[in-house]
Amino acid sequence: MKPLSAILLPLLLLLWSAAGAAEPAGVTGVRITQAQDKTRLVLDLSAPVIHRIFPLEGPDRLVIDIVDAGLTGQLPKADAEDPILIGLRSGVREGDDLRLVVDLKRPVRVKSFPVAADATHGPRLVVDLIPTAGAKSGAARPAAKERSHARGRGTRTLVVAIDAGHGGADPGAIGARGTREKDITLAIARRLAVLVAKEPGMRPLMIRDSDTFVPLRARIHKARKHEADLFISIHADAFESPRAQGSSVFTLSRRGASSEAAKWLADRENSADRVGGVELAERDDQLATVLLDMVQNAAQERSVQAAGAVLNNLSRLGATHKEGVQKAGFVVLKSPDIPSILIETAFISNPDEEARLTNAAQQQQLAAAIMAGIKQYFHRYRERTAARPPSLDPAPDADG
Repeated sequence: MKPLSAILLPLLLLLWSAAGAAEPAGVTGVRITQAQDKTRLVLDLSAPVIHRIFPLEGPDRLVIDIVDAGLTGQLPKADAEDPILIGLRSGVREGDDLRLVVDLKRPVRVKSFPVAADATHGPRLVVDLIPTAGAKSGAARPAAKERSHARGRGTRTLVVAIDAGHGGADPGAIGARGTREKDITLAIARRLAVLVAKEPGMRPLMIRDSDTFVPLRARIHKARKHEADLFISIHADAFESPRAQGSSVFTLSRRGASSEAAKWLADRENSADRVGGVELAERDDQLATVLLDMVQNAAQERSVQAAGAVLNNLSRLGATHKEGVQKAGFVVLKSPDIPSILIETAFISNPDEEARLTNAAQQQQLAAAIMAGIKQYFHRYRERTAARPPSLDPAPDADG
């Protein structure tokens, strides 16, 4: 009798080669239907696909990226009377992916879900465009658009979530002089919020603005509720040796990201949530895992960019604790779709740094250095959106 490996290996190789030779999926057609409360797009497919959807503003539009697919049919023209849709256009992204751009008359909320093949139809992807509450048509919003450009941005206001570490019954680390971390972090957070508010096109979101305790995951939820573009958690480090010194900036570790993905997929409440424009609850486990991983990877890449910019500016104030951005599994960094960083401003356990942390001028310098990093990060983030191919919108890793 042949060993099991001798039987399975050829079979695996055959399956592998068959998978590698598989033709890309095709979008064979798109149908548009209107209802009283929404416009529905139905994409007819030759095979099931992985897709990602994200909105853009200035003007309002929706981007649908379909992995390893092509357009084999024709795109329909939108009805001029459609209250939501202006039209559709298509292009190729990264050589193998199909990008559909949906031009809109107003902002929408999106719900998408796949439909399996049946006796009369092949697989389909359904995308519902639902007007957001109180949204007005694009023709009725020129003043708002002009104000946006006057403030130096062509898109919506960027929301910076500022999380002052600890608070309430949780004092955090305590220095030799009795300085409490929760007081230092709130003071710096407030100074940073003032700087963000003064910057055209940005708005601060204080996760806590008083001496109150906010559970760690509630901090994440508040940032996601307000659709934050960047989450910054401010802390002051401590160590058993009073000689430890310098600032540090952290992003989420890969292990932390993996464990968080598993939690989101296992948690019924989280799985029903929207992550990166995707309703996870409406997908099978394997597809949801792939989609969540894509969203997390994009958020982590941006987190590293933001962390590097902030650390570079903090290094100009004095020594950093270690070279380069650090990685750890901090809970507050675990939002799956918001770039998130944690800043250890200095060592409160170091008497010299404790004294600097309590000094108003030093707090202002720290806030200014963080703000400089934020501006550099967003400048790069916006710069990358400007380089777009003709008739296409920026890639998800540039403006998703």
